[in-house]
Amino acid sequence: MNQVASAQLPYGSWPSPLTARSLVAGAAGVGEVIVDGQDIWWSESRPEENGRVALVRWRNGERYEPLDGDANVRTGVHEYGGGAWWVANETLWFTEHGDQRLRRLDLSAADAVPVMLTAQPPTPRGLRYADGRPGPDGDWLVCVQEVHEADSHEPANRLVAVSGDGSQQVNVLVDGPDFVAAPRLSADGTQLAWIQWNHPDMPWDTTELWLGSFNDGQLSDARRIAGGTDESILEPEWGPDGALYAVTDRTQWWNLYRWTVDDDFSAATLIVGGEFEIATPAWVFNMIRYAVHPDGSVFCAVTADGRDRLRLPDGSMMDQWTSVTSVRATADGGAVFVGADFQSEPAVVRIDASGTAEIIRSGRPLTQLKVTGAHLPSPEHITFATGDGSEVAHALFYPPANPDVAAPAGELPPLLVKAHGGPTGAARSQMQLGTAYWTSRGVAVVDVNYRGSVGYGRTYRHRLNPDWGIADVEDCVAVARHLADAGLVDGDRLAIAGGSAGGFTVLAALTFHDVFAVGASRYGIADLGVLATDTHKFEARYLDRLIGPWPEAKATYEARSPINHTDQLSCPMIILQGSEDAVVPPNQAELMVEALAAKGLPHAYLLFDGEGHGFRQADNIVTALESELSFFGAMLGFTPAGEMPELRIL
Repeated sequence: MNQVASAQLPYGSWPSPLTARSLVAGAAGVGEVIVDGQDIWWSESRPEENGRVALVRWRNGERYEPLDGDANVRTGVHEYGGGAWWVANETLWFTEHGDQRLRRLDLSAADAVPVMLTAQPPTPRGLRYADGRPGPDGDWLVCVQEVHEADSHEPANRLVAVSGDGSQQVNVLVDGPDFVAAPRLSADGTQLAWIQWNHPDMPWDTTELWLGSFNDGQLSDARRIAGGTDESILEPEWGPDGALYAVTDRTQWWNLYRWTVDDDFSAATLIVGGEFEIATPAWVFNMIRYAVHPDGSVFCAVTADGRDRLRLPDGSMMDQWTSVTSVRATADGGAVFVGADFQSEPAVVRIDASGTAEIIRSGRPLTQLKVTGAHLPSPEHITFATGDGSEVAHALFYPPANPDVAAPAGELPPLLVKAHGGPTGAARSQMQLGTAYWTSRGVAVVDVNYRGSVGYGRTYRHRLNPDWGIADVEDCVAVARHLADAGLVDGDRLAIAGGSAGGFTVLAALTFHDVFAVGASRYGIADLGVLATDTHKFEARYLDRLIGPWPEAKATYEARSPINHTDQLSCPMIILQGSEDAVVPPNQAELMVEALAAKGLPHAYLLFDGEGHGFRQADNIVTALESELSFFGAMLGFTPAGEMPELRIL
């Protein structure tokens, strides 16, 4: 050990080069990737620009942004969005966040300005558009339309064809299902495929794959060709060979299948299969993870053992990236995708047919962040017994890591248990500076893939039904005890944190168990009954499977709602909330704050003006993280290094 590293400081008080501000300084989350000829496009979410989503075009090694600096390309469909833009044949189609109207921009004309394709609705932002694809001649864009009307019970979701000529003509193609997604036109523009589903199903439960004839902005001969009973079909795409591809979990795992015209699209053939997941849960639109070439070769991302790999056409797996999203085919037989690992931020990567990779757009270098790889160790994927001991759950364990500091002999680090959102989701399998913020200060972190998480097959994904608030909490408790019993962490200094559904897991863990010493909830759910009656359409019936139908299962909702059992709460807590959250409204946080105050428990409450479900603005991201560290230090008995914000602990 060198002289600097020989310095001994208690866990939690280690000085770290990774500040909360460095997490967002110059940061840009890379989202969707699209290929148009030789051009590569991607979207960037920029915290320092108030979370604005910008579009970047790459051509011959040069980048530029075709839209002005005020453009914010985001859609509000399903509230979570995704699929707000598309590029084809030198034409950009996109939705602007402010008014949700569709626009078209001709990129071949130097002085072109966006053309409005949809009219201003009577209700501001009342007509929203997402997940569009233009026909081969650009006459029509087929997309999802979400209709919000002031006097309606819930918005309507439709498939529509929008005229590309600026006449603002919109033809309704499919109207009736509760949800529609992924409208995909064949290469010649004569056939349209899409998926649809109805309450109370979510897209990872049961969906249907439909097909119809498309001509001059109209749909005919629509028919269901697959799905409908205990099968989740996602990510339909037309192959260059005229076949229809999609991912389905009909044999437990989300694997890739093909339907062909030879049998009138009535039977599916397995193309890429195995004990791995190709799809991810469809919380947002347009996040495809496979690409098919004219010769039938396939590039795809696969998830197994808590991480991703890139599968090449010859079946070999590349381990270089632990997170792979948005896979698109290139004209030279290769692919473009967003790739990351545990020591690098997401990058736009181009790979050829042989597997040779080129970084088109890299993440921030570690030197800019003033950290080294030693601050960012790869986590260990662990499996542990849970529940009554007959089941197992999974997690990613990150021990403290800072090459410049050591802890006093015999001391064990505090542990932060992270419960991911969803709950149908997974711990992120890539570098998370928010995690390194803790581990570089001497706090161990475990990111839990509790029962109900994705990446482990359909049965595991549905194991949370109808045990949300029980199984996930048991798993968070079990992993904390597992690590403490193994002598890896201090069993008296266990913390838990989570956002959204993970925030509910936090609140339930602190209410119904006495394992944790402190917790942090970001936009978490305190009253399940309120959530069942006061949330957006996409998740309005989500709890039917996770808990039970409302109001028939009202007693179960009440029994599992932390707000109804605050007499059992004895743990300090910090609560963080966005003022404009339509998924988990602020009253959820305020109910819990009132209960904490009534019991006289130490707590802090931060309400961020202008934030929705998840924090996008740089200053708010910084304040939230620093406040959590300050609060945890005060409750767990360590003093964080550096200047911390003044936090009002009540």
